[in-house]
Amino acid sequence: MKLRSALALCLLMALILGACDSGSQPTTTPSAEAPTTAVTPANGAATETAATPMTTDNSTPTQAMTGGVSSPTEGAVSDSNVNYPGGSANLTGAGSTFVNPLMSKWSQEYNKLYAGVKVNYQSIGSGGGRKNFLDKTVDFGASDAPLTDEQFTQAGGPDKAMHIPLAMGGVVLAYNLKDVTTQLKLDGPTIANIFLLKINNWNDPAITALNPGVTLPNQPIAVVHRSEGSGTTDIFTDYLSKVSPDWKSGPGRGTSIQWPGGIGSQGNEGVTNQIKLTSGAIGYIELSYAKNNKLPYALAKNKAGNFVDATAANVAEAGDSIIKSSIPADLRYSITDAPSANAYPIAGTVWALVYAAQADTAKGRALAYFLWWTTHDGQQYSDALFYAPLPQSLVGRDEAQIKRMMCGASPCFP
Repeated sequence: MKLRSALALCLLMALILGACDSGSQPTTTPSAEAPTTAVTPANGAATETAATPMTTDNSTPTQAMTGGVSSPTEGAVSDSNVNYPGGSANLTGAGSTFVNPLMSKWSQEYNKLYAGVKVNYQSIGSGGGRKNFLDKTVDFGASDAPLTDEQFTQAGGPDKAMHIPLAMGGVVLAYNLKDVTTQLKLDGPTIANIFLLKINNWNDPAITALNPGVTLPNQPIAVVHRSEGSGTTDIFTDYLSKVSPDWKSGPGRGTSIQWPGGIGSQGNEGVTNQIKLTSGAIGYIELSYAKNNKLPYALAKNKAGNFVDATAANVAEAGDSIIKSSIPADLRYSITDAPSANAYPIAGTVWALVYAAQADTAKGRALAYFLWWTTHDGQQYSDALFYAPLPQSLVGRDEAQIKRMMCGASPCFP
């Protein structure tokens, strides 16, 4: 028994020593890798990007974005010092199809940052946006044509209704010519005569003279235009009225005009689809719709005599050249047919239409802060979506407008 007890004691001591040896290597926790988030670029395909790492101080980390849509625009005005309020609000907006791709991106990104604020934007055309604004059925309207004098008066004039520039972009002449691979060139009088139905064939001498060396088909031109009240139409017809006396004295400028003929379609989306479906078609659409649908479009001859593309830089140059000279206090202005060397001539602005007096304090504050974000940090998404960021001088004018918004007896911002 004594021998057996001694053996049991030795065995117990060995087990204890072995357990101590096996614990000499500490357990380690694997380092967590940053998760990925899907960023949707303009073509709709998801691209994986590393999530922004957390920081231990209050600085804003630099975001590394890929996939085109989320690339920050160089020179965009940032204001990371603003203390955005908490709470929740559902904001409704309606209007411009011109700005819809950018507005969709803004709504998405803002909701990621401030989950309580949801922006429901309906792309129904600038005419509908102005009507809804005047009827007060939305929190804000969006239009690429400013209110007319009559509409401005109806809304209460400059003391009660405000135009807040959100973005600038180019209107391009997109076309459907299967066998023409060279980017065409068009000037103002020729564009006007196409839409006046005075030029009916693609190999017309006026078009061939502008495109030496390009074999143009003996094919009828199918003109496509907007069928509803449209700010894009206002930009386009404003330009045509400046470059063609026949257009100015004929159809003239407006969001809705009496077209000499052609195919009418609703929204930038509708015109884009009609061009895609119609061989020989030509129509005017915002640049992002042409790019995202891989539609060719023409270079346009500007006032300086140069054929230029509707790049963000050239649209910005058009805006700068007008804004630096003089724009009215109510911020209703035009940037078509700008005089500088590289200015894209068929360029325009999208305005948010907002009332200075906000009846609902929660919504008013949420709207003011959303507009502040779009005109500052939100501008970083402009270039990748084929818009031009606002010039800094115009952002200052926006700030003054937003600070005029009143929620009861107090400013909505800050």
